[in-house]
Amino acid sequence: MSHPDGEATFWLQSETARAESVGLSARQLADAKDIVERHTGEIQDAWLRHVGA
Repeated sequence: MSHPDGEATFWLQSETARAESVGLSARQLADAKDIVERHTGEIQDAWLRHVGA
């Protein structure tokens, strides 16, 4: 997830976990995690299309 203030990476396994982040506040990270959790299926489908699986 990119934001003008920074970025964050999340692992999408049994539970969403932040892998790393730079420059984002706790609130911005919480908002990003919420977005990722609401769209996990779409994100995983897009990744599989990207890697050709």
